[in-house]
Amino acid sequence: MKTIKFLAFCFAMMASFALVEVKAQATSLEAETTVEGPSIKFDNTTFDYGQIEQGHHGDCEFTFTNVGTEPLLLSDVRASCGCTTPSWTREPIMPGKTGTIKVHYDTNRLGGINKAITVTTNGNPERVVLRIAGNVNPKAN
Repeated sequence: MKTIKFLAFCFAMMASFALVEVKAQATSLEAETTVEGPSIKFDNTTFDYGQIEQGHHGDCEFTFTNVGTEPLLLSDVRASCGCTTPSWTREPIMPGKTGTIKVHYDTNRLGGINKAITVTTNGNPERVVLRIAGNVNPKAN
């Protein structure tokens, strides 16, 4: 009987130590994902249209999250050429909240797409370069 009680006590102690370790790891991971001050993290920084036809809508969207502790502001979003037009969330993005950058590419231009959209923020990083790629083929008759 003493052996069973001793084994149960040892098992309970091991389980509590394992629980403390799992909780410490979870707290450590949570601390790694939160950054002091504003900080921007994109779901994806590249959008590939693939092979599209002339006159296709040419719209795509980039979603980002403020993984920081203070409001995030996008001060400028600039495309590398006039054939690409960005629009973005203008109000401050609070910690843990998301915003979007919508991009329209003029698909009346035939050929390869390889354009950059530079995002300037008050956070970390201060600049992020988004890319769109693909190829516009002539409209089928």
